[in-house]
Amino acid sequence: MELRELGATGLRVSPVGFGASPLGHVFGDVPRDVARAAVRRALDLGINFFDTSPYYGGTVSESVLGDCLRAAGVPRDRFVVATKCGRYREGFDFSAARVTRSVDESLARLGLDYVDILHCHDIEFTDLDQIVNETIPVLQKIKESGKARFIGITGLPLSIYTYVLDQVPPGSVDVILSYCHYGINDTTLVDLLPYLKSKGVGVISASPLAMGLLTDNGPPEWHPAPKELKLACRAAADHCKKKGKNITKLAMQYSLMNNEISTVLVGMNSPEQVEENVAAAIELSTSGIDKELLHEVEAILEPVKNMTWSSGIEQA
Repeated sequence: MELRELGATGLRVSPVGFGASPLGHVFGDVPRDVARAAVRRALDLGINFFDTSPYYGGTVSESVLGDCLRAAGVPRDRFVVATKCGRYREGFDFSAARVTRSVDESLARLGLDYVDILHCHDIEFTDLDQIVNETIPVLQKIKESGKARFIGITGLPLSIYTYVLDQVPPGSVDVILSYCHYGINDTTLVDLLPYLKSKGVGVISASPLAMGLLTDNGPPEWHPAPKELKLACRAAADHCKKKGKNITKLAMQYSLMNNEISTVLVGMNSPEQVEENVAAAIELSTSGIDKELLHEVEAILEPVKNMTWSSGIEQA
């Protein structure tokens, strides 16, 4: 896999990123030897970007990822680690004091001297003016201290990015992490790419499978998507299955096609999942996507294209 530049950070990241939330037992128990084997396999196959958060599994994801990276025994400059602050099992807290404490706790759990990226996690759940006036300034201090090399913001509604980036000093935010807005069923992130590029901000996309919508098993019970969207995605998955194809592979490949999105995060918890995702990326670069199947799936999803769901608090 060829590495991609991440905005103006100078970081070069693998197009497939390792989402480490499953290592926090978020979707079921992951034995430690399996977790270690998954991270080892990812590194061996060229994945160098790992994403976690203290929120995932109530800090377990960070601790397990740290253990897996130590067990792999590779030099620190061989991998890029992103973690987050502001969202915790006990709730949201983007205050300067909590964020300052948070990065030290994360570094201890990860067993690292610094993280490459520190994101504010799901900022739509607080007053965005707090992010602008309190959180970003304290993250700059953390960056200056060397505990985080770059600063990011994450969340579902795309409007949060323009709101914050238009108000903070240029260069205060290095990257954004958007999820569920660049996949076969929703490509609204594309409209924001020229703006983000003009701000010198790198782009990470997550949930290429739309949190389970674009899978054979379908989404979990709690999935917030409207019923109409769930039904259309189910029909698309069934169509692929009837043709002996896999909607998950198609969705993964689709999400990797835009080079302006530096890396696509997908949750992984086994060496087999790692191999599947890397194989999909390599197949895409050598023989391209199944265009016929893609057009058929796009036609099925056309009535629900770009349909999303609400997330966060009402902003003043």
